[in-house]
Amino acid sequence: MSRPTKLFEPYKLGPITLANRAVMAPLTRNRAVPGSFVPGPLAAEYYAQRASAGLLVTEASQVSQQGQGYQDTPGIYSKDQVAGWRKVTDRVHERGGKIFIQLWHVGRISHTALQAGGAAPVAPSAIRAKGKTFVNGTFADVSEPRALELSEIPGIIDDFKRATKNALEAGFDGVEIHGANGYLLDQFAKDGANKRTDAYGGGIENRAKLMLEVSKAVASEAGADRTGIRISPVTPANDILDSNPQALFDHIVDGLSALKLVYLHVVEGATGGPRDFAPFDYASLRKRFSGAYMANNAYDFELASKVLEADAADLIAFGKPFISNPDLVERLKKGAALNEWDKNTFYGGGAKGYTDYPTLAAEPAE
Repeated sequence: MSRPTKLFEPYKLGPITLANRAVMAPLTRNRAVPGSFVPGPLAAEYYAQRASAGLLVTEASQVSQQGQGYQDTPGIYSKDQVAGWRKVTDRVHERGGKIFIQLWHVGRISHTALQAGGAAPVAPSAIRAKGKTFVNGTFADVSEPRALELSEIPGIIDDFKRATKNALEAGFDGVEIHGANGYLLDQFAKDGANKRTDAYGGGIENRAKLMLEVSKAVASEAGADRTGIRISPVTPANDILDSNPQALFDHIVDGLSALKLVYLHVVEGATGGPRDFAPFDYASLRKRFSGAYMANNAYDFELASKVLEADAADLIAFGKPFISNPDLVERLKKGAALNEWDKNTFYGGGAKGYTDYPTLAAEPAE
């Protein structure tokens, strides 16, 4: 018997009707084909298994080779990658699911081993992050970045636009821009990583410019009603911070709302950590944004139901629970126990810890 909650009600997201309000958050799994960064057959099975989510958002996928920061993450910039993703979207759609791809440029969170010709990663400013990346089968310190030249920035925007066109060719229902967790767009926005003195540095309006310009370009290609974005106002992930996040993200969200993006995906608190990591008024973002508000970070059934009932969010994104529970929605409906995830198989590998987690239907009767 299903538990009463708005979580399992359908939701109209732009032109798409979602079966429920539970979203599978983007989760990096490092299982693309080495060298080509094409999602393989296991990826199609993995996402198809989880198609009962109202919306699937894929693992972050780099918009160019320069945008890659971790070993064996998929791309969306080559014909072979588009073909690989088409197999994923076809399988998900066969199961009645809806799927967006998350578009990614990591900026300074990368390693020379992943860059063409061993080049330095790029960033708003030449400030090395205190962080790790996954490369050559192990975690290593990120490399020293170089500051992007002003003349290079239009090319970054074009990479996002081209990746969006590729995503539509691959059959995705829409795209999510990765503006969170200390990656390139977040680096430009936050003054802890951006020390530029040109049109993309200094005050809030200048630092927010790249995120808003990328959003405009992506929406022009996909349609604003098929474009979402993910932000993380106060997370310390990947050594990122800002001296005044409330003013910064109020301004950013005003700009995103003016573009009429279909949803705002917000990591509330520290990514994968405390929700109360730093003071921030998320209700301000919800009020400012004209589209759907997707809440993320440490949500369980009770918190999700409470927040939806209070109309503090429209959609709830679940992360790690979807790794180990392909039928998470069904388990939440029935109040069934959840499978525990295996951290050792999060990043890289094969089917183990990826496509072999059992569903309720596959479990032996007691």
